Amino acid sequence: MSAKSVSVLPSPKTDTPPQPNISIPPLLGASVEELTAWVQQQGQPAYRGKQLHDWIYQKGVRSLSDISVFSKQWRAEVAEIPIGRSKIHHRSVAPDGTVKYLLQLADGQIVESVGIPTEKRLTVCVSSQVGCPMACDFCATGKGGYKRNLARHEIVDQVLTVQEDFQQRVSHVVFMGMGEPLLNTDHLIGAIQSLNKDVGIGQRNLTVSTVGIRDRIRQLAQHQLQVTLAVSLHAPNQTLREQLIPSARPYPIEDLLAECREYVEITGRRVSFEYILLAEVNDLPEHALELAKRLRGFQSHVNLIPYNPITEADYKRPNQNRIQAFVKVLQQQKIAVSVRYSRGLEADAACGQLRASKK
Repeated sequence: MSAKSVSVLPSPKTDTPPQPNISIPPLLGASVEELTAWVQQQGQPAYRGKQLHDWIYQKGVRSLSDISVFSKQWRAEVAEIPIGRSKIHHRSVAPDGTVKYLLQLADGQIVESVGIPTEKRLTVCVSSQVGCPMACDFCATGKGGYKRNLARHEIVDQVLTVQEDFQQRVSHVVFMGMGEPLLNTDHLIGAIQSLNKDVGIGQRNLTVSTVGIRDRIRQLAQHQLQVTLAVSLHAPNQTLREQLIPSARPYPIEDLLAECREYVEITGRRVSFEYILLAEVNDLPEHALELAKRLRGFQSHVNLIPYNPITEADYKRPNQNRIQAFVKVLQQQKIAVSVRYSRGLEADAACGQLRASKK
């Protein structure tokens, strides 16, 4: 087998555990065990796997030729094998310090990520797809259509890119960027595992946001992860939800909430419900009361998000009085609620504003 061969053959039957199967490239997203199996296949000693892992995840190396602890000969042999890093195509900074990144992938596609710093933490909003097929009426990403799923390494890369640019360790990751994560479950789970074990971010600091895909919440629950599930509800009834999220037609809100209750039973983790407040559309007191009835007795939390304007839609953000009136109704009904004011509004980096362009 040549030095540049990258597929791992099945291990012969022995008394020792088999080596993990992995096809590389790219290297990013692979575990230390997978990287160790790969370097051994290349004729290198096993300890090189740990070195390679450290250089990828701790030092952020972008080319195997830059790993100085490897011999020059082997570096030359594997120099063309990609690690799987993107290029920063564009970077914009909002007055609050939030940074929006347009990242160019290996095939030329552009995906968007956001770094959100606070005094005590650095959160990265990552994308799971190029574009989004869900076509939510109030969201800029859905207006641009869907291109493809992101691979595991392309998701992990977003976190490393923001971490390097800020020169600060990322503490939290939210899958709230471009795309519907539960339509990319395999790569989502792989990315979560890599962010946890390889990058070192606790699973409880990871949030997966979904509009709700039939059976996929149940599927996610079976993995017994400690991540936070955030369901984008945005309406208290099916009719209004279909108006705002056309893709919700085949999945009645009653069925979605039943699956969410099952998620709580399986994982023991509460569900967060995201609810974008649109002036005179879904922000009336009667909407709040209907929502409360839906969620009564549910181990849940409601995140109210005042609408962030986009040029592609005519919706408006409600005023503070309407927001507080909505909150008051939920509180009176004993529903846990908070208002989340999005960061990065001026840089078009807030919730619902992400698009693969410099606008």
